[in-house]
Amino acid sequence: MTTDTSAAIAGAYEHPTRDAPEKSTPQLHAEVARGALDDAGLTFDDVDGFFTAGTPSWLLSLVDHLGLSGLSYYDSTDVGGSSYVAHVGHAAAAIAAGKCEVALVTLAGRPRQEQLSPLSDGPEVPFEESFGPSAVGLYALAAQRHMHEYGTTSEQLAEIRVAASTHAQHNPDAMYQEPVTIEDVVDSRPVADPLGLLDCCVITDGGGAVVVVSPEVAADLDRECPTVEGQAEAAKHVEGGHLDVTYTAAVESGPRAFAEAGIDHDDVDYASIYDSFTITVLETIEDLGFCAKGEGGAFVEGGTLQAPDGDLPFNTDGGGLCNNHPGNRGGMTKIIEAVRQLRGEANDPVQVPDCEVAIAHGTGGSIGTRMGSCTLVLGADR
Repeated sequence: MTTDTSAAIAGAYEHPTRDAPEKSTPQLHAEVARGALDDAGLTFDDVDGFFTAGTPSWLLSLVDHLGLSGLSYYDSTDVGGSSYVAHVGHAAAAIAAGKCEVALVTLAGRPRQEQLSPLSDGPEVPFEESFGPSAVGLYALAAQRHMHEYGTTSEQLAEIRVAASTHAQHNPDAMYQEPVTIEDVVDSRPVADPLGLLDCCVITDGGGAVVVVSPEVAADLDRECPTVEGQAEAAKHVEGGHLDVTYTAAVESGPRAFAEAGIDHDDVDYASIYDSFTITVLETIEDLGFCAKGEGGAFVEGGTLQAPDGDLPFNTDGGGLCNNHPGNRGGMTKIIEAVRQLRGEANDPVQVPDCEVAIAHGTGGSIGTRMGSCTLVLGADR
């Protein structure tokens, strides 16, 4: 890894609720903010940078609600589920530029209580909505094409859910804690061919937050603060209809983040990978370069993703498939579990020994259409 870092993550907090009928979204923001600041040993008065997404019409209302009177920088970049991975990079850049020193990043949402919003209200909607696209349908399209091109099987996709459920059994807050078998996944109720119910992530209320700080602030804290070593973002669109749904924008964000951090794939001890659906994980693993395109199915077989001893332990909290996908935006929890692993604070049975380098990868939009990828490389504070 590089010897210099522009920022570190001093605090991380995941809300324990998965169903919040009696809490408002602003209340959830406040609770996760306090949790992350307490974890860092900081207060709301220390915060001079604020980052959030999914609330474009009331970011300033949240600033007021949280009592953030000392702000010198804020950012509401919204690229769906990858927003919070992007925010960590943006916060590190702002800190390096002297714009702020303590950046609070929050996520909160209540999709179990509120009607799910459409896929988008963008300019494409009048042209595409009449054909009835759905989130799961677009991911199923990608899975079907990957199977056609590379011979990927439902059993191979099922390996991903099996690994996630194996980890989730050790997480008392996980929404689904029961381990499943490959047969359970393959035989689960069809949702959109070839994806079944157990190929799909959970829908949860709740949220999470992280606190990104300058190296100087981190040095004064009585807390292990994993360092931000590299971060990159990329977007992929429909290319006028010439769309290949077998790859994601991670083919660009991954190599750039790895190069910035000065690491290779063999250096990665743990990976948090966005898992809205099993196919999301498989394509991302290929695109990040852990195996060649089309070889993801074979790569995930045989316990590769299972902690603590697999070649690429992933989503040791159970991920979005089993643990938590708060607000239908899973990037935040990916960062939080990577921080836990680097601190040695993951659940004991899934803690990766001597975890020194972790990645957190977010996917926004849909891999079946326009989407964005954000890759973050973190290093242990030793």
